[in-house]
Amino acid sequence: MWAHVAEAFERNFTEYGEPGAAFAAYHRGELVVDLWGGTAGRDTIHLMFSGTKGLTAACVLLLVQRGQLTLDDPLSRYWPEFGAQGKESVTVAEVLSHQARLPGVEAGYAELLDHDAMAAHLAAQAPDAHAGFVYHPISWGWLLDELVRRVDGRPVGRFFAEEFAAPLELEVWIGLPDALHHRVATMVAPEGVLVEGPNPLWVPGAEKIWNSTEYRSAGLAAVGGYATARGMAKFYASLLDPDGILTPRTVELGRREIRRGREMRYGAGFELQTGDGRMGDDADAFGHAGAGGSRHGAWPGRETSFSYLMTEVRNAPDDRPVNLLRALSRGSRATGR
Repeated sequence: MWAHVAEAFERNFTEYGEPGAAFAAYHRGELVVDLWGGTAGRDTIHLMFSGTKGLTAACVLLLVQRGQLTLDDPLSRYWPEFGAQGKESVTVAEVLSHQARLPGVEAGYAELLDHDAMAAHLAAQAPDAHAGFVYHPISWGWLLDELVRRVDGRPVGRFFAEEFAAPLELEVWIGLPDALHHRVATMVAPEGVLVEGPNPLWVPGAEKIWNSTEYRSAGLAAVGGYATARGMAKFYASLLDPDGILTPRTVELGRREIRRGREMRYGAGFELQTGDGRMGDDADAFGHAGAGGSRHGAWPGRETSFSYLMTEVRNAPDDRPVNLLRALSRGSRATGR
């Protein structure tokens, strides 16, 4: 019943010019798809950009589950300096759902890999009165990493490693250990994909940053996660497990819609299904996509989780993940769920 997925994976190479990728899926707690090809081997680790946000969201939700913070609390309750410039009422839920009105850093990105410096810049910055519900590609991570540090004492990368990756035996990291850098795929961008703009990680020449040892080690909580597809699919499978680290009630809280826009719909850090079907065809899908095409998430009603990682970034619309999730959907429907 999962043969359609392997066929779609092969077509991505033969018909869509895929140079290297991996795809994995769990169904009812069992690994049912584990594919890799081209420049990606079985143990290749990939940068997943904003796929990282789902991991950081889980860390925040675990603190909620433990009673250490509340989503409706102002962020400044835990991080007093953040209340400057009229931000004292911005809640944790608003930050998680990209409503902090801090989509960029006015001070610039020269200190991109220095968490303390970037968090301090954001704390001192006035919110953009015109931003509204605007995706926060990188700043989201500094805000929530600082929240985790203030509440728990550990940076989000260490928190995830100790609370999720170790007990679940996940090949997933926010900030890659030095000993694993040799397993990382070199990320590439075809001509014309990267453009001049406010995002320093999506401008011509940014591949030098992505593929640097400094970036791999930095542990950016929004865009600095690394994983195998197998590891990410297992992570989302754990969120469907009634005996998982996050309880069903906590996962439901994370999936509960906080805000929706024309092209975005968010719960507590998780990207929810939208009209473009970027998470497949399941209405209850949740997870997070990554820049360039990667997809990571779960279909609760079908007890299925998935992860697609690739070495070449492309702009949307991108048929590669669409083809794979469509084929996976056929397999999950064939099980009767």
